[in-house]
This record gives sequence, structure tokens and C-alpha cells, in this order.
Amino acid sequence: MLLVKDGFLVDPTSGRNGVFDILIEDGHVAAVDTCMEVKDSYEVIDAKGKYIMPGFVDLHEHFREPGYTYKETVKTGSMAAARGGFTSVFCMPNTKPVTDSRENYDALMDIIAACACINVFPVGAITKGQLGEELAEIEKMAEGGMKAVSEDGRSVMNSFLCREGMKLAKKHDIPVFAHCEDIDLVCGGVMNEGKRAKELKLKGITNAVEDIIAARDILLAKETGVRLHLCHVSTRDSVRMISLAKEDGINVTGEVCPHHFTLCDEDIPSDDSNYKMNPPLRSRADKEALIEGIKSGVIDVIATDHAPHSAEEKIGSMSDSPFGIVGSETAFALSYTELVEEGHLTLDELVKCMSVNPAKIAGIDRGNLGVGAVADFVIADIDTWYEIDPDTFSSKGRNTPFAGYRVKGRIEQTFVGGQRVFMEV
Repeated sequence: MLLVKDGFLVDPTSGRNGVFDILIEDGHVAAVDTCMEVKDSYEVIDAKGKYIMPGFVDLHEHFREPGYTYKETVKTGSMAAARGGFTSVFCMPNTKPVTDSRENYDALMDIIAACACINVFPVGAITKGQLGEELAEIEKMAEGGMKAVSEDGRSVMNSFLCREGMKLAKKHDIPVFAHCEDIDLVCGGVMNEGKRAKELKLKGITNAVEDIIAARDILLAKETGVRLHLCHVSTRDSVRMISLAKEDGINVTGEVCPHHFTLCDEDIPSDDSNYKMNPPLRSRADKEALIEGIKSGVIDVIATDHAPHSAEEKIGSMSDSPFGIVGSETAFALSYTELVEEGHLTLDELVKCMSVNPAKIAGIDRGNLGVGAVADFVIADIDTWYEIDPDTFSSKGRNTPFAGYRVKGRIEQTFVGGQRVFMEV
């Protein structure tokens, strides 16, 4: 048995918010109480002065395997997630081959079983090869245990196919994770359209690129009744549309990534590809709207959109580099620093966004530390400032704009099923 002593437990599901002892047996929470007796048979962790939270659940990761293992693998991606406090993650299907068939799904599950140190759930594609021409094997993958579908990396531009995919997702009671991007409006853009793009002489991406598809997908969700989750929301109008949709009774949720509520396009210092992500860093007004969306509960989830690339790919201009930054190992610290330290959220509310809510949306039995729950949890130091150092990352990717950024919220230990999978040394 494992006894975690005297840690400050933050567990929104049970309502516990204070100093408790947690007893772990056979991978589950056996007891939660104060001043529990220490027995000789117990392994004891002294968590005094530290914070214990349910393991985080990330609805948006890219582990790159199969096909792009020079960027990331299931092993390195899961290690990076564990280091960031994530005990369950959902990996997008834009691999090679695409996760678009039962055969490819099962093959990826075999890799996960052999290599992952956390819970990894592959997300299936909506169309074959993500080409937008023919539906993927959604039913067969769902019957094999797949818990969500997405065309992430692009949108299903054919509205008929998108609707048919939603109908199949609805039939199998799985959510659609929607990447909202009207590809015909991108026109070679690499950052937010605005004053800073003009100063850097780079092509811009307008808010309409996201907003048009967000509106379409919300309307299709209204028609089909599917559970729709909007990925990496970045614009103030997308937040407003989610709010209106919820008021209308449409089953829609949304996620925001830490980079979008921490930085805006004004913060881009130069033509640096580490600041290139999709959707791009938006205006200050958009950034403020995202924070308000999180505070009000319109935005349900904080996700990472962890997107590792090789160092060679991220050298040079934004015009010539791929979209994406790594996020697993910085997400909690950035979120704590920008949202809790700044007074926008309580720690309890942040845990809801990073653990409780994503678990509910994905339909997995995680996000709580009540008696009988699976013992997925983290121990963190939220009081000490430190600098983000990409050279310490477990991910293969180092592509982040946050090198040297001062934050609070260091994950010290991560446990999955009561087994330690990460420890800061």
C-alpha cells in the first residue's frame, strides 16, 4: 500500500480542499482522511507543503507515431505528458498511416500497450487519409474502443461528409473534436493578420478562418445532436458562439491552449518559427476574451495541442516551417501562473478545466480522487518560481516560445494507477 501524507488535496469532484492523507491500494484510492496511522507495510510519501490533484486529462496531443517518430514517439510523448502531470491523453489521428481504420487503430493500440507509461487514447479520423473524400471506418473503430473522432490538423471541408461523420459519432455516443479552419481562406498565412504581421512582412490568417467553420460545426451539431468539442479556440467570436450555442441547448464544449491565453501576436519578437502555431497567436482582445471565457465557464477545458517538430524543421522563417509547439511539459505551470496567480481562477477551478471536465467530455472514469477512484494523481509545488528550460524536456520536441519564461507550478511526481511514472530529480 502507498500512503501519501499531509498533502493539500484539491479534488473538485469530492469537494475536498485541504490537508489530507490518501491511502492507495491495488491502484485505487482506498481511503482519504486526516492523521491516518502509518503502518510498517506502507510505502509513505511525505507531501507536506505540496499539492495533490487528480491527474490531468489532455484532449489534444500529437504523439507522431506511427510515421513521424523523428518528431515524437508514444514512449517519449507519454513521458513528456507524465512530466507535465497528464495521466490520460488523447492523440490526434494525423499520423502516417492515419488512424482511419480498425486495422490502424488496433496497431496503434499495440504500440501504446508496449510503450506508454500513461493512459493513451487514439482519436480516429473522420475521413479516410484525412483527405475529406470518404468517411473513415468510424463504426469499426468505435466498436474497438475508440472514444472520439477528429480531423485535427485540418477540417472536413465537405459539409455533407462532416454531417455524416457526426451522425455516426452520435450513434456510438462519442464526441467529435473539431479543428475549425476554412482552408480556402488561409491563403498561405502563417500568423495572425494584423499590425505585427505587417511589421514582420508575413502573411496573415484572419479570425474568419476559424469562426466560419466553428459556426458551421455548431449548426451541424444542433442538427445531428452529436457531442461537439471545439479544439484550440482562439477567437473572441468563437467564444461568443459557444456561449450562444450552450444557451440554445446545443451539446457543445470548447478548449483553449495555454499559449493562446498567455501570449498574443504583439508578443512575437521576430520572425521566429517557435511562435508559429495553428491557430495562431491572436490579438490582445482575443486573448482577453479567451480568459473571460474560461472564467465564465463558457470554455470548459484547457488542452495542450502538444505538437513536437524536429529542430531542423523549426529553424528559419515562419514562412518555411511547420505549425505547432510543444505543450505537455509547460501547460500546468503556464495555466497556474497566468490564471491562478493573476486571480482569474482558483486552483480548484483550474483542476476542473484540466482534469474533471476533459474526463467528462471524453467519457473516461478519471478526474477524481474519491474512495474507489483509480489512483491517477499528481504532486506539485505551486509556490516556487522557476524558469522553463526546453533542454530538460522529456519530449523530443524543443519547439516552444516559452524558453526562459518564469512560472510557478512544477509537477514533482505523477502516478498512474497508483504507480509512479514520473519523479522530478
